Amino acid sequence: MGQSIQQASFRSEDFQAFQSKLHCCLDALERVLQRPGFGAGEASIGAELELYLVDGDGYPVPDNLLVQRAFRDAGLTLELNRYNLELNLEPVKARGEPFSALQQQLLDKLSLLRAFMARRDGSVLAIGILPTLREGDFGPQAMTDIPRYHVLAEAIRQSRDSSRGIRIEGQDVMQLVHEDVTVEGACTSFQIHYRPAGTDFVRLWNAVQLITPLMIGVAANSPLLLGHRLWQETRVPLFCQAIDGLVSVPGLRCPPPRVSFGHGWLRHSPFELFRETVQLYPPLIPIVSDEEPLAVVARGGTPKLAELCLHDGTIWSWNRPIYDPGGEPHLRIEMRGLPAGPSIADMVANAALFIGLAQGLARGIDPLLSAQPFPCACENFYRAAQFGMEAMVYWPTARQNGLTERPLVDVLRQLLHLAGEGLVEIGVAPGETARWLALIEERLQCRQTGASWQLRQFNRLLAGQCSRQQASQDLVQGYRRFSEQNIPVARWPDL
Repeated sequence: MGQSIQQASFRSEDFQAFQSKLHCCLDALERVLQRPGFGAGEASIGAELELYLVDGDGYPVPDNLLVQRAFRDAGLTLELNRYNLELNLEPVKARGEPFSALQQQLLDKLSLLRAFMARRDGSVLAIGILPTLREGDFGPQAMTDIPRYHVLAEAIRQSRDSSRGIRIEGQDVMQLVHEDVTVEGACTSFQIHYRPAGTDFVRLWNAVQLITPLMIGVAANSPLLLGHRLWQETRVPLFCQAIDGLVSVPGLRCPPPRVSFGHGWLRHSPFELFRETVQLYPPLIPIVSDEEPLAVVARGGTPKLAELCLHDGTIWSWNRPIYDPGGEPHLRIEMRGLPAGPSIADMVANAALFIGLAQGLARGIDPLLSAQPFPCACENFYRAAQFGMEAMVYWPTARQNGLTERPLVDVLRQLLHLAGEGLVEIGVAPGETARWLALIEERLQCRQTGASWQLRQFNRLLAGQCSRQQASQDLVQGYRRFSEQNIPVARWPDL
């Protein structure tokens, strides 16, 4: 969905032409993926960070167009809501000290943004959901005024069932009625892009899917919305319902929701993932390019597959395969489930754990998949989103005799050594590996995530007779202070 879109209305003929072109794209992609050596190259890591613009009191500031124009940085892009921006980092090679390099990029870019916003008595904040949001911060007036988002919002409005609104139950219960998609803009994330060096994409993809619930639990940072204490990762049910209009978290549903954890373990080829999106989901935005992808392949070229990429961008799976035809054409995995924040150090440590653990598990993944039905992995995902590090999850072993539930924290402690082995396997320096995984170990030891810290402070402030709005404001001010100092969340004291 990052490409420019100008056309605002479509006819049935547009959809028919687009659907036909999608299948041409699939045929071309299948041939490209069969080329010897396609995608082979050095492993690399990239990331995208979605941010809130806030004023001096911690409330959202709808100035993303102003900030983007002031910086003229191609890596700084607009998000759905006017108070959000996205930073796109330059990919770094996995060999050596990649996570320190990613941290430095984030430090440098956020320093510039904070200095700019400070001149307006504001700042930027990396947080899954901003606690100071109010209902007036949603609605058509909150949407970034560019054609791409207007077209997307209208397409989603026509496709979703909004009759029953949004309802999320946690310690509190939140009921919200909104006809537009701007409630989805409350959810900000830290998305990791991993291009593997090898060609065994299938095992790596399945490993990523298997461990995503663990990552959601250990990285949780979105417990509050509109003054309500909800899930540890409230982004998950909010995003699901904002796009698909469901009252509850989607499970088995026909037709399948556009926001999902997936539909099964990958079997033979990454091509299955792309074919699935075409066969299961009707197009939302039928813009047809001039490219003839099969002709490009026949000439030995690499097609752009614009229609397929556009269509994939309107299906929000929590992990997504990315076809990249530029430079060295390749496939990579976009890990989309993690929240923004709390600190840069925490986000980078999460990336190290996610990639290392996926690599460490990939080579022995097959017996684990037969011991873990995919619906159990899906159940783990929603449990982790609801309960964070306190979740109980189904975790497989190669020699099990029946499904077993275990504390998520215990599973991660047991697997940390595999994450280290996985990072060393792709060439990450031993000192770099130890540095970032130590932050995860510290978090597991004290059992404090951004979500648990926020909830504890919110409850303390309420107990001190603060109103919910004042508690949210005080919480954001404390969060901002620790986040800007880049203190890992395991070391954050009470306010």
